Amino acid sequence: MMLDIILDGVIDTIKLFPYLLVVFIILEFLEKKLDKKNEKILKKNQKFGPIIGGILGGFPQCGFGTMAASLFSNHVITMGTVISIFLATSDEMAVIMFSKNVDLFLILKIIGFKVLVGILVGFIVDIFYRKRNHTISIHEECDHEHCECEKDGIFLAGLKHALKIGIFILIMNLLLNGILSFVGEESIQKLLTNKNLFTYFLSSIIGLIPNCFSSILLTELYLSQLISLGVLLSGLLTGSGVGILVLFRTNKNKRENISIVSIIYLIGVFIGILVDIII
Repeated sequence: MMLDIILDGVIDTIKLFPYLLVVFIILEFLEKKLDKKNEKILKKNQKFGPIIGGILGGFPQCGFGTMAASLFSNHVITMGTVISIFLATSDEMAVIMFSKNVDLFLILKIIGFKVLVGILVGFIVDIFYRKRNHTISIHEECDHEHCECEKDGIFLAGLKHALKIGIFILIMNLLLNGILSFVGEESIQKLLTNKNLFTYFLSSIIGLIPNCFSSILLTELYLSQLISLGVLLSGLLTGSGVGILVLFRTNKNKRENISIVSIIYLIGVFIGILVDIII
C-alpha cells in the first residue's frame, strides 16, 4: 500500500514537471529579455486572455492549470484568465471516455461546455477585478526563496524554480494519496451516488482535490450511470489538477487565492444544478 502511494505520487509529479520547467523558463525570458514596449503589448492583449485560456484549458491534459497558476502569480495573465483555464481543464475525463469508446460528440459537448463556461466566467471576473496591487517579477520570488537567479542563465534559473515547486507538489501528492487511501474510494462513491442537493456540493469539493483521482472517479461513476451529468460537471469544472496547489505555493496574496477557489467552487455547484434542471 505504502509503495503504491509513493509510486503514484512520484509518477504524477514527473508528468507535471515538464510544464513547470517550461513556464519558469518563459518567466525568466520575459523578465530578462523583454523591453518595456513588449511588456505594454503583453498587457494590452490580456483582455483576450479568457478566450485563449479557455481554449487551451480544454485540451485533455492536467498540467496547463499548473502553468496558469505560475503565470498568474507573476502577473503575466489576469485572474479571469487563470479561472477560465481552471474551469475548462479536462484532466483525465476525455482520456477515460475515449478509452471506453464513448460517443465522440458527447465528449466534445462536455469539453466545449466547460470551455464556454470558463470563457464567460473569465470575462465577468476580469470586468470586476481589473487592478492588482503591484507587478511581481520572477526575481522578487528569487529574493523570497533566497536563490541567486541573476548569476544563472535562463534555463538553469527556470530549472531551479521548477525543482522547488516540483518537490512541493510531490510532498502534497504523497499526503493526498495517503489520505485518499485511508478514506477509501468506496466511501466516497456511496456519498456521491446519494441523489440529493448535497451531491453537487460534494462533487465540487472532490473536483478541487489536486489529484487525477477526482476526475477519474467522477467519470467512471457517470459512465456507470450512478451520477447525473450535472453532478459530473460540478466536479469537472472545479478540477484543475494541482493548479490550485501551485497557486497557493507561488501567489503570496492569499485573499486572491481564496477568491479564485471560491468562484470556481460556486460556479461548479451552480452549473451542475442548472444543467440537471434544464436537461
